[in-house]
Amino acid sequence: MNINQIVENQRERLGALRRELHKFPELSYKEFATSKRVADELTSLGYEVQTAVGQTGVVGLISGNVEGPVILLRFDMDGLPIQEENTHAFISSNPGVMHACGHDGHMAIGLVIARLLAEHIEEWPATFKLVFQPAEEIGGGAKGMITGRVLENPKPDYALATHVWVEAPVGWFGITPGPMMAASATFKITILGKGGHGGRPQSTIDPIIAAGQIISAVQSIVSRNLDPNRSAVVSITQVHGGSAYNIIPNEVMLGGTIRVFDEATFEMVSKRLRQISTSIAVGLGCVAETEVWMDTPAVVNDPKVTALAQKAVKNLLPECQVATEYRTMMAEDMAEFLSRVPGAMILTGAGKVGDGSDFPHHHPKFDLDEEALVLATKLILGTCQEIIGQAFSKGDAA
Repeated sequence: MNINQIVENQRERLGALRRELHKFPELSYKEFATSKRVADELTSLGYEVQTAVGQTGVVGLISGNVEGPVILLRFDMDGLPIQEENTHAFISSNPGVMHACGHDGHMAIGLVIARLLAEHIEEWPATFKLVFQPAEEIGGGAKGMITGRVLENPKPDYALATHVWVEAPVGWFGITPGPMMAASATFKITILGKGGHGGRPQSTIDPIIAAGQIISAVQSIVSRNLDPNRSAVVSITQVHGGSAYNIIPNEVMLGGTIRVFDEATFEMVSKRLRQISTSIAVGLGCVAETEVWMDTPAVVNDPKVTALAQKAVKNLLPECQVATEYRTMMAEDMAEFLSRVPGAMILTGAGKVGDGSDFPHHHPKFDLDEEALVLATKLILGTCQEIIGQAFSKGDAA
């Protein structure tokens, strides 16, 4: 099969689908119209379709005439609670909701791959399970679909996904073996004091003073407790307290995120976060209650599958650049699938470099270069081809 050619024939459709989906974003677990759009498309192409998997997820199953490996392809669907500030002709029609992370592009890739597989299924000795996942942005969608038995009947042998990546230009791929996207944890620190009049601070126990010192001291965890050869991020992203200019409040809440690549680092950071919060609060007469919970594990790519993806770039897209050691502290719940099924998350450069529109993920003016959709579609299909070839060469397939 000439993958480059059949994908080139879908170039206009990729762009049109992405723009259509961009206009109608929906928040996590509210992807009702999006799910219906996906399910209707898969049904029309002859897929065996399941809906409401993990609430709003959609699964399409299709098999070739020859038994081979089962390959799961994941595409996320949800938008973000952001008011779009772009001015192009296909901006979001849903106020306060925007596809600001590229999930519209991911779905376009998925639907075009679905069409190409259906049209050429006799040339694919494999079973494909296309998973359109809700709620990636809040970190629960993949786990919900797994609870909904998406990894059963049939059980996937491999799992693949791609994420458009505007931090890198078109023609760049991040294909890193091992840990490549961080685990994500959330923390909440509630500081309890004794409120009172702002003009009589001596009669209060001020939780705002304690909060300020905790914010400063938490910055020492990474710089002074972590081996410089390891990586972690501790970011306080929420501060809530007070109701009026002349009232010292009873309590202040701090919230934030922890990003790590391994369990030992997470345990150390969590322990120090609790110690710092408790000690500072007690020293100032307050009480600190600290909660920490893991949201998403690290994305860990299977070395053998990443090698096959790298080979696919070399064979199909030799002009493209492959970064084999790129890692990021951003998180992705594709990690839930990859912790159970060998596979890879591939980052696809999509930055609109040099034209004044290079805004990051989750920005109100986020946009992507649609050429990235063409390259990502080629690479996902090419990697599937390499996986199937290896399975048959090793006698793993019937």
